[in-house]
Amino acid sequence: MLRAGIVGLPNVGKSTLFNALTRTRKAEAANYPFCTIEPNVGMVTVPDERLAPLAKIAKTTKIVPAAIEVVDIAGLVRGASRGEGLGNKFLQHIHEVDAIIEVVRCFEDKDVAHVAGRLDPKGDMETIQTELVLADLETLARAREKLEKLARGDEKDARASLAAADKLTAHLDAGHRALTAPLGPEERELARRFFLLTSKPILFAANVSERDLAGADGLPLVASIQEFARTHLGTEAVAVSAQIEAELAELPEEEAREYLASLGVEESGVGTLIRAAYHLLGLRTFLTAGEKEVRAWTIHAGDTAPAAAGVIHSDFEKGFIKAETITFADLVACGSMAAAREKGLLRQEGRDYVVADGDVILFKFNV
Repeated sequence: MLRAGIVGLPNVGKSTLFNALTRTRKAEAANYPFCTIEPNVGMVTVPDERLAPLAKIAKTTKIVPAAIEVVDIAGLVRGASRGEGLGNKFLQHIHEVDAIIEVVRCFEDKDVAHVAGRLDPKGDMETIQTELVLADLETLARAREKLEKLARGDEKDARASLAAADKLTAHLDAGHRALTAPLGPEERELARRFFLLTSKPILFAANVSERDLAGADGLPLVASIQEFARTHLGTEAVAVSAQIEAELAELPEEEAREYLASLGVEESGVGTLIRAAYHLLGLRTFLTAGEKEVRAWTIHAGDTAPAAAGVIHSDFEKGFIKAETITFADLVACGSMAAAREKGLLRQEGRDYVVADGDVILFKFNV
């Protein structure tokens, strides 16, 4: 299962957010740096409003949503690339995740110390980026030493890898993440072998106070983070209030909705964040609906029908014949599979069909 790692400076709300995401108290949330040392790992349910309507159509009460794994990683401080704080441990734990959720503090609280002594979201983001870039430059320097020896032996692949390393080094030296390096398809494939921290996809969680959540997107601090994320990294920044989310996680669903409404908020920021992380990991969902259960199945973007069938059971992929497929919207509009079949909306898809997010599928197979 793919993992998203929650990173940030100490005391920005990482552990509180992790507890809210996973609906647990696994991560200690305290007002001092490094209250998280070893990473906490938890499962996060992906909110999906399509499942309840499908359950009504299928006449079942059992709903199984998709899930991803999240990791709460110890806070980073300036100098982490040189081993400051929990530097080496922190960096190693980032190596082990597939995508990054960077929590940026956007709230004032005199009772929660800020490691820099002041509220400065842009400076915080720059600190983390600088430390990751420095760590990657060190990684590339070690890789180049090995590649230079191989290249002198006239090894073609080594020369190509060395050229990619040189491009990446120049890009990182300019203060940019490897993620945005102007590489061609072959160079990007070679770059993956370096396992650079700044090549991982990233999104930002702007952690605001309870009083600011309803109008968070209009706050200058949040807007600046969203602008940076969009223009520099082509990604998202989602406004959340980790403290509110932790409180919501303790409430029954109906009470949680009422609490949000009292704050002038329609949807929990955590729901938006989870869906964004799911897509950031390159994951998509197809659905199955039967009398036993309605389930969201996780696939990778671009997966074909046989690969999707294999997620359910390897025999489904081996003996794949066809996939009876309908969009979620068409099925809900028809009210039943039988009605959809009568209207000709149930398609027969073969091996080359690329499954779309939200497809409702019944696989036919023979082993």
